Amino acid sequence: MISARVEDAATSLPAVPAYLYDLPALDEHVASVRRALGAVELYYAVKANPDAELLRVLAGHVDGFEVSSGGEHAHVTSLFPGMPVALGGPGKTDAELRLPHHRLHVESPNELRRLLATGLEADVLLRLNPDLSVEGAALTMSGPFGMDEEGVAECLPLFGERVRLRGLHAHLASGLDADELLRLAGILLGGAYDEVNLGGGMAVSYAAPETRFGWEAYGAGLAALGQGRRLRIEPGRALTVYCGFYVTRVVDVKRVRGEAYAIVLGGTHHLRTPATKGHDQPFTMLPTGSGPGVAGEPLTFVGQLCTPKDVFARNIVTTARVGDTVVFEMAGAYAWNISHHDFLMHPKPAFHYLRS
Repeated sequence: MISARVEDAATSLPAVPAYLYDLPALDEHVASVRRALGAVELYYAVKANPDAELLRVLAGHVDGFEVSSGGEHAHVTSLFPGMPVALGGPGKTDAELRLPHHRLHVESPNELRRLLATGLEADVLLRLNPDLSVEGAALTMSGPFGMDEEGVAECLPLFGERVRLRGLHAHLASGLDADELLRLAGILLGGAYDEVNLGGGMAVSYAAPETRFGWEAYGAGLAALGQGRRLRIEPGRALTVYCGFYVTRVVDVKRVRGEAYAIVLGGTHHLRTPATKGHDQPFTMLPTGSGPGVAGEPLTFVGQLCTPKDVFARNIVTTARVGDTVVFEMAGAYAWNISHHDFLMHPKPAFHYLRS
């Protein structure tokens, strides 16, 4: 369910499709996460959503930003000069290795050698890709990400006064609950590193939007495991996903071979998440229409794209009329910024911000 202020804003937008961000809700949520974490450092993974207005809210609560490209680095440092930045990502260019940073997440022995060849100073975390069983993950970060124990061992003799080893970085998976993340943290913290970045991956449920990650249990668990170590996490989706909404309107309702469809303006080229993750995007229907419709039977919500993959949600029992407003929820992360905007060259959505 959406809040009254989001509903009022959605029905008064001058044009749709549009993105609507609830900044006070984001501020409240991130503040609660910050309180739950105690002494654990909180960085925001900018890849989840680099919208400048969201970053300005986040900057009041986080200890820094994690970026994964020169473009993200330029964006963040222009908005927040002096804010700590951790630079990660596989396949860094020589130019990216030269960028100023608080921490550099090195992904391979060769990358470390290239860093040393710059002659610059750097504080490094080695990204480990450990051979661990991960339970209940929506996505595991295996394969080319980071390095195995042999790669880490190859790196260790290379450090010196200019390029300093500060600790370990490990982002293992996405979609994990607090208990599983704490189990994995317990294993990773069994090593000799004084500083450990445990990454993100906190569970977000699109099927049950009211369900939230157990931040208080996670913060308490990390406090017990830390034992004086410097711990850092870098969530993305779990911080911003709930503050974003993709607002659109039903343009047609029809049946094809017995199946009912509601066609909305826009599509998954604006909100790619349901197509890539294969889930039903949660939504709220607002009865602003007076045209023909379907009531009380399964409806599949699709966009305007010329592909059968342009699906937001399948077989949802609801009522929809032409002209009704559809507010797709949980669109604050990996939504607009990860979508293929120019497919069919439709108009791009506007962006609106609730500030009070």
